[in-house]
Amino acid sequence: MYALVDCNNFYASCERVFQPQYVGKPVVILSNNDGCIISRSYEAKALGIAMGAPEFKVRNELKQHNVKVFSSNYALYGDLSNRVMKILEAYTPNVEVYSIDESFMNFDGMNIEDYHAYGIQIKTRIHKWLSIPVCIGFAPTKALSKVANKIAKKYQERTQGIYVIDTDEKRIKALKWTKIEDVWGIGFRLTKKMQAKNILTAYDFTLSHNESFIKKEMGVVGLRLKYELEGKSVLLLEDAPAQKKQIAITRSFEGNITTFNAMKERVSTFATVCAEKLRKQKSCCYGVILYLRKDKYKIESQRYNFYKLETLPFASNSNITISNLAIKMLKEIFEEGAIYKKAGVIVTEIIPENQKQFHLFEEENPKHQALMKVMDHFHKKTGERKIKLGNQDLEHTWKMKQNHLSRKYTTSFKDILEIKC
Repeated sequence: MYALVDCNNFYASCERVFQPQYVGKPVVILSNNDGCIISRSYEAKALGIAMGAPEFKVRNELKQHNVKVFSSNYALYGDLSNRVMKILEAYTPNVEVYSIDESFMNFDGMNIEDYHAYGIQIKTRIHKWLSIPVCIGFAPTKALSKVANKIAKKYQERTQGIYVIDTDEKRIKALKWTKIEDVWGIGFRLTKKMQAKNILTAYDFTLSHNESFIKKEMGVVGLRLKYELEGKSVLLLEDAPAQKKQIAITRSFEGNITTFNAMKERVSTFATVCAEKLRKQKSCCYGVILYLRKDKYKIESQRYNFYKLETLPFASNSNITISNLAIKMLKEIFEEGAIYKKAGVIVTEIIPENQKQFHLFEEENPKHQALMKVMDHFHKKTGERKIKLGNQDLEHTWKMKQNHLSRKYTTSFKDILEIKC
């Protein structure tokens, strides 16, 4: 048996944990630089506030309905997400973290007589310990647990946020209720093709006469999904990847950048953060990509995105090495006087740190690693990047537009909740 645990309106729920005065009131969360709405409470959804709507377009509507607006606080959301996942691991060792607010659980080999009661127990503990509301769908396969979770979330009053598909009758009823566009893995383009073929529900998707069409359009992935919806488990829990295949730090600027020195400082900062992330996952990289974006409304040519890739002669995770290479590429593609709105550094060709091969004639200065350890230790201890490279501005950190940012209650000592007794 599988379960999908999904946190309800996760970002909004995280904000309410430490500010319970907004429970029951409309809340929205904005993307980076306070751009678009990326999360809404049920109350905000009921007001008709659209997901993905640019904030400036709905600003008057938000004020009119007294909607509480928050900037994205990913440090808080990430920490609370980790705490939810730790609680789930107490109920089964087989947990696959699917996203920041979703996890699959597998209960094979466990003797559970009443899955609904077990789900209530999990939900109650998460709410008691973290005040995060969740819905849980149980089913024989991962795809069906997705369907069960949607039912649990749609009919929370009837289901108590828990729904179990444990009979063929329930499975067929659930599939007939699920629209084809709501099936896991069916995107916008596939939905149009399915609808043109009169495949309107998940149940239609499982009918035998549609198998050849599904195989043609989706290949083996489509057949696996069909088997899953039929109750045949073919998608097992996946282990978390040991390391990312690519790490990217890209940011839009607060204002326009037109000089090389200003861009050099930003690029160096982005490169050092990439290096920090490499060391955190105990890996090194060979490839470094520099990305620059001009203001497309203030140039005559149609091209406004610029990329350059170079390969290191040896694998590295040093701030100095990766920053120097990024700055070298910047000298080659930067146009003095041009108006730039965004830049980024991306590291690729990532390998585990313990698989790094040493070269006889060209190798990184061994002092780099000792210096990086000192910098990482200081950063971990204080939570601040006070030790920087010489070409970085000690007073300047990249700052997104976050006019509605809440405190980092669980990850920063200066933001710890204060209680007056």
